[in-house]
Amino acid sequence: MAVKAQVLYDFTAEPGNNELSIQQGETVIVLDQTVGGGWIEAQNSRGQTGLVPEGYLQVGGGSWSEGRAYNSTEGWDSQGSARTPHAAAEDDDEWDDEWDDQSVGGYRGDYQVDEEGGATGQSTHGPSMKISLNKFPFSKGPSAEVFLLAKPPANSRDRLPVYMGDVGPVWLYPLAPLDCVIDDPRKESKLYGLKSFIEYQITPNTTHRPVNHRYKHFDWLYERLLEKFGSSLPVPSLPDKQVTGRFEVDFIRTRMEQLQAWMTRMCRHPVISQSHVFQLFLTYTDEKEWKAGKRKAEKDETVGPMIFSLIEPEAAELDTADVEHRCELYSRFTKSMDDGVKELLNVGHTHWKRCTGPLPKEYERIGRAFRNLSSVFISSKYPGEQTLTDALTAAGQTYEEIAEIVAQQPQKDLHFLLEINGEYKGLLGCFPEIIAVHKAAVEKVKDSDRLLSAGRINNEDRKCMKHRLSCMNYALQAEMNHFHSNRIYDYNRVMQLYLERQVTFYQQIADKLRGALSQFTTL
Repeated sequence: MAVKAQVLYDFTAEPGNNELSIQQGETVIVLDQTVGGGWIEAQNSRGQTGLVPEGYLQVGGGSWSEGRAYNSTEGWDSQGSARTPHAAAEDDDEWDDEWDDQSVGGYRGDYQVDEEGGATGQSTHGPSMKISLNKFPFSKGPSAEVFLLAKPPANSRDRLPVYMGDVGPVWLYPLAPLDCVIDDPRKESKLYGLKSFIEYQITPNTTHRPVNHRYKHFDWLYERLLEKFGSSLPVPSLPDKQVTGRFEVDFIRTRMEQLQAWMTRMCRHPVISQSHVFQLFLTYTDEKEWKAGKRKAEKDETVGPMIFSLIEPEAAELDTADVEHRCELYSRFTKSMDDGVKELLNVGHTHWKRCTGPLPKEYERIGRAFRNLSSVFISSKYPGEQTLTDALTAAGQTYEEIAEIVAQQPQKDLHFLLEINGEYKGLLGCFPEIIAVHKAAVEKVKDSDRLLSAGRINNEDRKCMKHRLSCMNYALQAEMNHFHSNRIYDYNRVMQLYLERQVTFYQQIADKLRGALSQFTTL
């Protein structure tokens, strides 16, 4: 008997990924529950089949994941397909013995939803970006409230100084900016060819010595950065895992571009780029150093809100009211910018579809109409009209050429505008959690009078709480200043590129139309 499932959220399929678009409320038939990676194969009422995110279906009165308990160190404990934090159906992302699989971290699901709970596509050319459902950056380590009175880890020698610059608190930036180049993707295999994967070569500008990493290594790095800095710094998600077609040339090229953009963003951050785990990823010399560094990173105690114990501001302690005011200011700005970025992405995606779909077809129809009219004129055999019919034919060809130019243009200019907005959508999606940590700390410090009168803390504890809240706020201000400086640079650069190529685009069309015009004689 076929298993039927109710669709909980809308999901728009991404072209070329063997996905199936579904709508909230419809009923689908489950064909294959063992696809893995957060996906299942289903069939809709029209007979169309494809992959859908498993979390969007409700089977037998419960959600797909109902009855499975989440464990922060071992992932989902299921009677069905159990997962570890880094497990996936594809061989490329399985954590095997070679990887020394002792990793611990929150599981990041592969299926995604937007703010309203509706499904979205991952491609920057689709309707919108994805936000992970199962991201638990603070599942390990203490909460913000505990940090305010917690004893800092004794074995930590790292410090994160915050200096006062022209715009306020700023991070300490390295003298030589870090950068890296990802290239030379190669298909490798193990176990006598039973497991295949793509390995990328990464060359940092500091050593100029390439290191090789698979996608699962990037995923491990992301989990470590999210665990360590998720309370204080935005760590955007990696490009999603792929269920099918992961060895196709176009997919490999696109994934390499996305990984390059993600690594470049991380390299530009003065804190993340200088962290032990990030440097290890880029500069390890052999397998022994890699495994030792991996174990060290996974045993790091200064993770989550405890990262604030490393903050050393050079300025005076801030008042609680000032901290609260700045939290609200940053919360409003990031929310407004997030709305603006989403609007631009939606408009851009709609324009992309029009430029690659209906608009070229309109130009083609105009061109055919001119050519057809030219054929009619030729059939008259009227002397002296050869020049006119030739000019009409040329005009028709011109419009057909314009159709091709229009269809190719989004990849030359709109692509980059959508890519940068996709990056910022990912960054902005991290700020609500970051600001929530600060707001929780503010509320705890505001409650310190009651805690003091109840005998739960003493005066020294209260002073310590206010001092640590001040450190947290300096970190937030430094991060927002870093965000704003990058935002100004990025949008200035991408808008210049976009408009320059738009000018070239319209100039090219104008030149072709002038050429067509010159074919017609003046009577």
